[in-house]
Amino acid sequence: MDTLDAFRRTGMFYKGNLHTHSTRSDGAHPPEEVCRRYRDAGYDFLALSDHFLPVYDFPVTDTTVHRCEGFTTLLSAEVHVRGTSLGEVWHILAVGLPPDFEATRADETGPMLARRCREAGAFVGIVHPAWYSLSVEDAQCIDSAHAVEIYNHTSAVKSDRGDGCALLDQLLAKGFRLSGFASDDAHFHIDDAFGAWVMVKAEQLEPDRLIESLKLGHYYSSQGPLLEDIAVHGSSLEVRCSPVRSVMVLGKGSRSECVFGEQMTSASLPLESIAKGGFGRVVAIDANGKRAWSNPIWLGAVA
Repeated sequence: MDTLDAFRRTGMFYKGNLHTHSTRSDGAHPPEEVCRRYRDAGYDFLALSDHFLPVYDFPVTDTTVHRCEGFTTLLSAEVHVRGTSLGEVWHILAVGLPPDFEATRADETGPMLARRCREAGAFVGIVHPAWYSLSVEDAQCIDSAHAVEIYNHTSAVKSDRGDGCALLDQLLAKGFRLSGFASDDAHFHIDDAFGAWVMVKAEQLEPDRLIESLKLGHYYSSQGPLLEDIAVHGSSLEVRCSPVRSVMVLGKGSRSECVFGEQMTSASLPLESIAKGGFGRVVAIDANGKRAWSNPIWLGAVA
């Protein structure tokens, strides 16, 4: 996984949401209405991830009929099984499941279910970890995960527990090579939609290409700011973006570097300290406090 390849490879950045619900589980609107709302809001793709539970007849919601020119969908589900260390139900996102994915088995654990999702071809994410106080020990048991949900808008709105960055950073410090995605987890019972999204670099707006890019970490996440380029030049990290007030690179433990300014569209950040921790990830914050997050950049080769 090389985050910088997202800015080097050919293709376009496509805007999408990876975590959403409809009336196939506990959402307020039927799938066609949910897809329409995202399409009308300017999204290029949507993963409608209804809760994969027996009460809802284990849905992998079929959204293929709602694909059209300039808008596509990824067949997905949020899968569950009991068994976290706090006695909670696991919440695991699987984007790119086959429509006939087998119902959860009676003997499955969270790690087993996540592994089966990955083996079925899905991009696997550990979602809203702060919302249900998922521990680092629990999270690192999900050895098939591709990513951690670093921001969940509905969790932020409803419980002030939307931030998963701390969990991602702790897993990165332990050597897990994971990416981090933001989403809104919209159910539409309240104003919880369109609060965060991913920008996925792909050669075509096609489900298999998008899922491949997600697995490779060829995307960034945002609440508004655009990340236009990130590159390592010698011992510096060069960032180009839409106008922001600060750009930072965060590394292992307390390692961080930050540049402040007014309406900045570029920043140069030293990497000597960050590189000693092995990784860094970029955060850009605009004048309204809206963030963009890069995926982790592995820096072992930086002097």
